[in-house]
Amino acid sequence: MWFGDFWWFLLWSFYFIAYLYVVIVIITDLFRDDALNGWLKALWIIALVFVPFLTALIYIIARGKGMAARAQSARGGVVAESDDYRPSASSSPAEDIAQAKALLDAGAISQGEFDALKSKALGNQYFGA
Repeated sequence: MWFGDFWWFLLWSFYFIAYLYVVIVIITDLFRDDALNGWLKALWIIALVFVPFLTALIYIIARGKGMAARAQSARGGVVAESDDYRPSASSSPAEDIAQAKALLDAGAISQGEFDALKSKALGNQYFGA
C-alpha cells in the first residue's frame, strides 16, 4: 500500500513544483512589463494569491504571446555582447607572449602581470601548473 502512496506523493509534488515555476514566471513577467501600471500588476498578484490556478491559466492565455516577446527582449542584449567577445586578437600563443614581453620591456606591465599573461597564453589555468 505504501508504494501507491509514494507514487501519488511524487505525482503531486511534481504538479506543485511545476505550478510554482509557472507562478514565478508570471510574477517575473509582470515586473518586466513596462506597459502595465502598478495597480494592474498588484491586481494580477492579488488574483494569483486568492484564485491561483484560474488566474495563472487566464494570464497565460491572455498574455502568453507577450511573455515570450518580453523574455526575448530581456536576454537580447546579453547574447549580442557575448557574440562579439573575442578572447585574443592574435592567432598564436607565441604572438601573445611577444606582445606581453614588449609591454614588459616598455614598462607598461609588471613582471607578475607578464607571468600571468604568459600563463594565460599557454593555456594554463593556474600560474605554475
